[in-house]
Amino acid sequence: MRHPVTVNRVMRFVFGGGVAVTLALGWVTMPAFAHHSNAPFYFTDKKVETQGKITKFVFMNPHAFLHLDGPDETGKIVDWQIELGAPISLRRTGWTPETLKIGMEIKVVGSPSRAEGTHGMCCVRMTMPDGSPVTPGGRVQEETVPK
Repeated sequence: MRHPVTVNRVMRFVFGGGVAVTLALGWVTMPAFAHHSNAPFYFTDKKVETQGKITKFVFMNPHAFLHLDGPDETGKIVDWQIELGAPISLRRTGWTPETLKIGMEIKVVGSPSRAEGTHGMCCVRMTMPDGSPVTPGGRVQEETVPK
């Protein structure tokens, strides 16, 4: 016959080990679930376009942001808040915090914000006003997948 204290110790050890493994797996997989879809925040089936001067470029996690003074659909100059990718992704394509300078004029086309009364956009295609790339050697058009 086994001693009840030994069984309790074994059960606590097994339970504690299970909790530890569960927490460790959660900690490792949490970043994969942390990323979100743009659909709740932006109209992914609509596009909006504006052109204007950069007033602020915030190059920090989790997403870089760009502020641009440009016209809205009525022609009124407003502060557009443009959500860009994560800085690590931008760096991989050659971007740095100095890529976009205050006062630089650019053209952007992207998905408009769902928040009423705001002028936000994401998933943008950004060019110089003449249609050339913002960065030397940069892409202007999205790559098309062969059918």
